[in-house]
Amino acid sequence: MSVDNSSAKTIARYQQWVESYIARQRYGKDPASLYEPIRYIMQLGGKRLRPLLVLLSYALFRDDVKKIVPYAVAVELFHNFTLVHDDIMDQAPLRRGKPTVHEKWNVSTAILSGDVMLVKVYDLFLQLPPKKAVQVLNLFNTCATQVCEGQQLDMEFESLFNVTEKEYIGMIRQKTAALLGFSMELGGCLAGTSSSTCKALRTFGINMGIGFQLMDDLLDAYGNPEKFGKQIGGDIIANKKTYLLIRSLAHASPAQRAELEKWLKARSFDPIEKVKAVKKVWDELHIQQATQQLINTYFNKAFSSLNRVKGHRETKEVLYHLTGSLINRQQ
Repeated sequence: MSVDNSSAKTIARYQQWVESYIARQRYGKDPASLYEPIRYIMQLGGKRLRPLLVLLSYALFRDDVKKIVPYAVAVELFHNFTLVHDDIMDQAPLRRGKPTVHEKWNVSTAILSGDVMLVKVYDLFLQLPPKKAVQVLNLFNTCATQVCEGQQLDMEFESLFNVTEKEYIGMIRQKTAALLGFSMELGGCLAGTSSSTCKALRTFGINMGIGFQLMDDLLDAYGNPEKFGKQIGGDIIANKKTYLLIRSLAHASPAQRAELEKWLKARSFDPIEKVKAVKKVWDELHIQQATQQLINTYFNKAFSSLNRVKGHRETKEVLYHLTGSLINRQQ
């Protein structure tokens, strides 16, 4: 993440706290085949964006940030639980450049290990004082349900030809952005700030999350596989109704639409050939540039929400820089 020195030091310190806490977790002992996959996925790294947002939103109002690290890690644990199950549904071979859990072990083990991860999320949140735990768990349950609803819509969209841009944005608002919104709201809730401030924090996270997912979609097609950490073109191969595909279908000429539909309907194909053919049409329609414009729109909405939050100026600067680094992720 490209940020200034002061912000980089803050982010690095918070990341170190998160990584240290994760490294100490055993989750369970026997059978080892159930718990090793959890340790594996949790130690693959990643941006740790969600726990960072929890810590930073809390730091806007309070200085004793380290004491809430377990609850920040709970959010990361839930995020990785969704990744384990999503990778099964998507039949994804790679996660962060390494074999996915179901590829390294098997589907049944991945399902069960993911289930235990979700249970451990509740264990962590239940360490909070009773009244605060009830408040946090109510927020978390709403978020978790939205994530599942979004994932279901995402899968259903794969077999539909008439998904609109509005429907797609609604889906990623649930599947991806809801958890970033919860991450920001959780920090504010733990800090004891007002409900209006928590709402502004959640709105910031949601708009950041939509922009983040749109960028993820863009990188899936146009990213550098060594930097992206996942199979390039995986969404194209799986007929994912991303913004890129939806916009191309809406703006394609009859010949271009016929070409896209041919690949969408194909049941037997060369994956490399399919990705190349679909991207050729996208390039003709300038889909990459249109997607980047929409990404910028949502990140600007996020900045607008953050501007309404009163908190420590230095921490707000870190959040601005962190968001800026997501906009400029290398492809």
